[in-house]
Amino acid sequence: MGKPLDLNWLRDFECLARTLNFTRAAAERNITQSAFSRRIKALENWVGLPLVNRAQYPVQLTQAGAQFLPIALGAVSQLTETRQDLRDADRGGSRFLRFSVLHTISVNFLAQRIDDLQKKIPDLHTRVVSDSLSTCCELLVEGAVDIMLCYYHQSVSPRIDETAFSRKDLLTDRLIPVAAVAAAHGQGWDLGRTSGPAIPYLAYEPSSFLGMVVDSAMDTSSLHIETIYVDGLVETIKRRVLKGSGFAWMPETAVSQELANGSLVQIADDTWTARLTIAALANPTTFDPVAQEVWQQL
Repeated sequence: MGKPLDLNWLRDFECLARTLNFTRAAAERNITQSAFSRRIKALENWVGLPLVNRAQYPVQLTQAGAQFLPIALGAVSQLTETRQDLRDADRGGSRFLRFSVLHTISVNFLAQRIDDLQKKIPDLHTRVVSDSLSTCCELLVEGAVDIMLCYYHQSVSPRIDETAFSRKDLLTDRLIPVAAVAAAHGQGWDLGRTSGPAIPYLAYEPSSFLGMVVDSAMDTSSLHIETIYVDGLVETIKRRVLKGSGFAWMPETAVSQELANGSLVQIADDTWTARLTIAALANPTTFDPVAQEVWQQL
């Protein structure tokens, strides 16, 4: 007998069917391309037929793959939705409005927004999953959450089929280069500087959304900086920035209080900033009255 079916294989297959590119799909699923290819092959072995025509570029689904895709999507969606319904029922029968959201948006925007909404909508119960962009998109596509909040940038967008969802832009944010005021003033940190010691740079993981925005919008190769730390979490990098360890590009919503009280300072003019949009995606046709009201007021 072959290996039992792994739910991740179905998620991998959905991602490959959407991107038609093994490299992009592996990056989105946050695994190596070789591991991703092995998992697609394992799924094909489980089905007993090739699902992908690798001889074409871009790759295409075989006839069997095209037939199997809606079955795979339906199975993942039904399983995740049933799991969530069971969890909600275990918490007293109240329906929870489910969000997937990038961690920094959850901390610096959504938490306060939900607090405001719950004062206006007493029947509102929410569940928030804070995770990576790929996981947030995955949960929305699978139907495991009702609303996803994420960033958009003119050159970097979530890898998701927006034709299946409604999008609502909620807030304009900026990605700005900041440092602790004592370190910046004491050591003369300015991105316009071309001499002296390199400015220590706290960078985002290149595969993260903000990492891709920085790589796309900022020509860091022209700057007199040295990358000394890489992390995927805004809040972790922020702690190091506040300690004076170096500078980082931070969402303005994440550091507005520190900029106002003078503990952080911007170390370049606005040519070194990038505009971001905090947006929500959902399928409102599936909403009950409470969810509809939240979507209208969000």
